[in-house]
Amino acid sequence: MPSAIDTGDTAWILTATTFVLFMTLPGLAMYYAGMVTSKSVLSVAIQCFAIAAIASLIWLIAGYGLAYGESYGGVIGSLQNPFFLEIAETRARGTIPEILFAIFQMTFAMTAPAIIVGAYVERTRFSTVLIFSGVWSLLVYIPICHWVWGGGWLNQWGVMDFAGGFALHAAVGASALVAALVVGQRLGFPNRLSPPHNPGMTAAGAGMMWVGWFGFNGGSGFSTEAHASIAIALTHVSACAAALTWIALERLIYRRTSLIGMVTGVIAGLAAITPASGFTSPIGALLLGIFSSAVCFFAIGVVKDRLHIDDSLNVFAVHGLGGIIGLLLLPILALEIFWGFGYTIPGRSIAAQFGVQALGVAVSMLWAALISFLTLQILTRLPGGIRVDPEDEIVGLDLAIHGERGYDL
Repeated sequence: MPSAIDTGDTAWILTATTFVLFMTLPGLAMYYAGMVTSKSVLSVAIQCFAIAAIASLIWLIAGYGLAYGESYGGVIGSLQNPFFLEIAETRARGTIPEILFAIFQMTFAMTAPAIIVGAYVERTRFSTVLIFSGVWSLLVYIPICHWVWGGGWLNQWGVMDFAGGFALHAAVGASALVAALVVGQRLGFPNRLSPPHNPGMTAAGAGMMWVGWFGFNGGSGFSTEAHASIAIALTHVSACAAALTWIALERLIYRRTSLIGMVTGVIAGLAAITPASGFTSPIGALLLGIFSSAVCFFAIGVVKDRLHIDDSLNVFAVHGLGGIIGLLLLPILALEIFWGFGYTIPGRSIAAQFGVQALGVAVSMLWAALISFLTLQILTRLPGGIRVDPEDEIVGLDLAIHGERGYDL
């Protein structure tokens, strides 16, 4: 094996890859499944598993090359290494085998479209979910991934994103809003909806995501050097601060604290620290967790109560907005006053870096929203449309679409 490949780094990224897969399957599937009604719990799990399979195969066939291959004008990569045919175990990328780098990035590619599921649960046709997720993976995630991490134009402009603020959270949040608007509201929204049927399941899923996020952020430095340890520490600090902030706000406003609320705060903190986990310090993570949790807490009410958008499981308000906050506050939290590590381009001012970050957020969201809207509009015009029949929605997708029951009571 060539000396360029470090066995310690390889062992860690193998572990981190497993963690990220665990974060989505079963973590995200259980987190979402507990928040829907008991008659649609299996449909959410099926969607998450199917999306993971579709996105992974797209990544295998062409996605890796398009994201990380030779850049064409900074816009998209090339069709290098289709089916990973030219990636041998001994071929290095940095200090790890390139095949491992490709698989680690594959787990990111499958997580992003699975998160969007939360915006349109309990009323969307299974075929719509599969087609939309496949198109989104190919036309949204892969190009933005190339722009930011694959040597594309945003990378050349010097955007800072350690582990997935642009291609995951900003793009996912925008697509979630569009999907919720185009698919439409659930029957009974907003006043006659059932509460989450199993908060314990949601908490178990959130716990798995919390653990998996250590690989998500800690593995993004692709080595066992200090950045991995720092990223994991910051991830944990932000999640803890966000969780306690959320339940404190619930106690202050509603005179109660809920399990669903606490774990929602955890996810908001995890999303916020993701892009910043390689650039700030524990103090920065603490502040980011508190601020992101507070903003996401009030954003849920704005989206659902004021805008009347049925983003069912709060994908935009928690995952999307949390990641956007992390991206935009990064220029401040990277400063030495917060014991941060500075900017990717030395000498760049706070204002200049903030402008680059804001540009990246705007472009990622606009591109994701456009492709999502066009894709769903096309699917709407196909036979059957994009929604299940009202009768099926009342019966529940588990029995009506999949012929199974989550519970036989």
